[in-house]
Amino acid sequence: MGDASTRQPYRQDRPARPAPPRPPRGRWSDARIYAALDLGTNNCRLLIARPQGSGFAVVDAFSRIVRLGEGLAGSGRLSDAAIDRTLAALRVCADKLKRRNVLLSRAVATEACRRAANGAEFIARAHEETGIRLDIITAEEEARLAVLGCHALIEPGGDPALVFDIGGGSTELVLVDTAGPHPRVLDWHSAPWGVVSLAEQVADEADDAEGRERAYARMRSVVTAAMAPFAARLPMVARPRLLGTSGTVTTLGSVHLGLDHYDRAQVDGMIAPAEAMRAISRSLSHQSVAERAMVACIGTERADLVVAGCAILETIMDMWPAERLGIADRGIREGILRCLMGERRP
Repeated sequence: MGDASTRQPYRQDRPARPAPPRPPRGRWSDARIYAALDLGTNNCRLLIARPQGSGFAVVDAFSRIVRLGEGLAGSGRLSDAAIDRTLAALRVCADKLKRRNVLLSRAVATEACRRAANGAEFIARAHEETGIRLDIITAEEEARLAVLGCHALIEPGGDPALVFDIGGGSTELVLVDTAGPHPRVLDWHSAPWGVVSLAEQVADEADDAEGRERAYARMRSVVTAAMAPFAARLPMVARPRLLGTSGTVTTLGSVHLGLDHYDRAQVDGMIAPAEAMRAISRSLSHQSVAERAMVACIGTERADLVVAGCAILETIMDMWPAERLGIADRGIREGILRCLMGERRP
């Protein structure tokens, strides 16, 4: 990773590519439409937008849990079933790109494709079958894109802030200086544990609360060891500021608000007491998968993974003891869009 002083400024590793051929002129043909696709270990997310003022207005969006990295930790490969699920989602994305007359787009793949022995083979097949060409980006670019997409939600303050993204296969942590007109990355770290990889490494299901408590403690220990080098480099600050962007923090934010269903308008940009997030994390860690599936905004799709996210979140809060946690329902896709529209920082 090297010291922060030796790192290169942000750049796109590969240029954006024209979107698939446009259909006949239609409703959106006169607008400048851009698109960003983020294929992670757990989710496939697409955001289509047009420039508006200093930001952009969303034209269309898509998100589906595909679990591309399911079983990867044990086999080292993307499974046939996971590939089929992901290709189905990418076909939906390709259709949206065509229908919305996208001017310029970029699609990126992260930890699952970085780690899998057949990652490049999958990328080639995805291009052949859907027309979408995915770039496998580095962990550093992943971290910087996430910061670029969500830094506007960092609470005001003079000390450095910590931004993190709990993914499916890895967790990115970025120390950010917000003193100037644009955020500046001071240091970063990628831990090889996300909600999928950690849940597969340490199964949290047990017949009793004591067994689940032991599994949660093992998860915390594994993540603590992976983040120790970064924790040792972090400075002492008077008022730590913490901003998280991931399905874990948005889900826990929804639980904290007591929502019956997920509402981005209420979750994106919210500030939650750190102790409240810890209490929710510990409560969920004591529940069975069936019990967690009954919790609103968790459901069956996240019930078996949310505890791994809780373990990662608590470890981050131990490392950077902020009193409040900022929650962002934005990140890599928004960072890509800002790059496509001309913004290159941080």
